[in-house]
Amino acid sequence: MERDDLVTWLDDLLDIRAYPDDPSLNGLQVEGTAEVAKVALAVDASLNAFEQAAELGADMLITHHGLFWGPARAVTGALKRRLAFLLERDISLYAAHIPLDAHREVGNNWGLARLLELEQLEDFATFKGMPIGCKGRFPQGIDLHDLADRIEKALGESVLVHAGGDMTVRSVGIVSGAAAWDVVTAHEEGLDAFLTGEPKHDVFHEVFERGMNALYAGHYMTETVGVNLLGERLRETFGLDTEFLLLPTGL
Repeated sequence: MERDDLVTWLDDLLDIRAYPDDPSLNGLQVEGTAEVAKVALAVDASLNAFEQAAELGADMLITHHGLFWGPARAVTGALKRRLAFLLERDISLYAAHIPLDAHREVGNNWGLARLLELEQLEDFATFKGMPIGCKGRFPQGIDLHDLADRIEKALGESVLVHAGGDMTVRSVGIVSGAAAWDVVTAHEEGLDAFLTGEPKHDVFHEVFERGMNALYAGHYMTETVGVNLLGERLRETFGLDTEFLLLPTGL
């Protein structure tokens, strides 16, 4: 299909203009070939991901974390090598940051809630005033360590558990990536547990002093959910050949 048509569809599906995220983090970041037949998807816009996308013959790579973060910077060193690689091979790069965390159908947080079979899903936590996470319930309750096992099976990553609350979990809030402080939001909303990607030292005591449970399943792995769901949607909608590139960071 036409690259520009695909970009327009992605922009609209993810509603990238609705979020108060830095505009440089979302949308088409590098323009490649005008026709797209194969799409690779990855969490990070790394040279390793670019190389694997090229080996697969991808015309476009879609990532959660793109090339550009904040103010413009000199195109030197690693950034120059990454850009040169894409431009020389005519590969487009599309990135979706907060919009792909928050999306109710193909987003990291709602997608992870469904993988864990949570019910009664609702918005949870905000990013600059916009909903970003998801919360839900296990009506019958689940043992905290059984929940950790379920997360590990869903994501393929060991889960760090800080067990500061009741061992039976009936309600969980989810914000993928680096959102450790939203354990406070979970506590304020009366939830039993909070799931995010990476822990923070200065949140450790908050968990236990508030009588909360926190589960940390890795920044990278909690953000594989959205790109995988987006790849499925592209196959179903357009019949595009898509492939997810698993390149874990261990973080």
